[in-house]
Amino acid sequence: MKNKKGFTLIELLVVIAIIGLLSTLAVVSLNSARVKSRDAKRVADVKQIQTALELFYSSRSSYPEADCDLGASGGCVCLDDAGFGSSTCSTAPVYMGLIPGGPSENEYYHYTGSDTSPQDYTITFTLEGKTGTLPAGNCTATSAGMTCAAL
Repeated sequence: MKNKKGFTLIELLVVIAIIGLLSTLAVVSLNSARVKSRDAKRVADVKQIQTALELFYSSRSSYPEADCDLGASGGCVCLDDAGFGSSTCSTAPVYMGLIPGGPSENEYYHYTGSDTSPQDYTITFTLEGKTGTLPAGNCTATSAGMTCAAL
C-alpha cells in the first residue's frame, strides 16, 4: 500500500473559497472605515474653522467678508486680522495660519460671509455617511452650529 499525503482538490477549493469570502468582508468593512474617517475629518476641520472665526469675531465684532473655497488651493488659505488671505497671512493676529481643505482630492469647504450680514457666516460641506448626530448629506455650519439635510 502507498502512503498518500496531501490535500484533495475539493479541500483546496473549499479553503480558497473561505479565504475569498473573508477578504471580501475585510475590504467592505475597510471602505466603511474610510468613509467614517473622511467624515470625521470634515467635521473636525469645520469646527476648527468655526473656532478661528469666533476668535476673529471677538476682536472685530463681525465675520470676514468673503465668498470662497477654503483650503490649500481653494482661494482662502489663511485667516488673519485682515480677513481671509489667498496666499499667506501676515497681519497680526493670525487666527488660522493654514485652513484645511477637504480630505478628498480637490475637495473644499465653501465659506460665505457678506457685508450685508456681518453677524453671521455659512460654511457648506458634504458628509458621505452618518457622523455622530449629523446625517449624511449636504451640511451647513453657521455661528449657531451645524445642520445637515439628509440625502
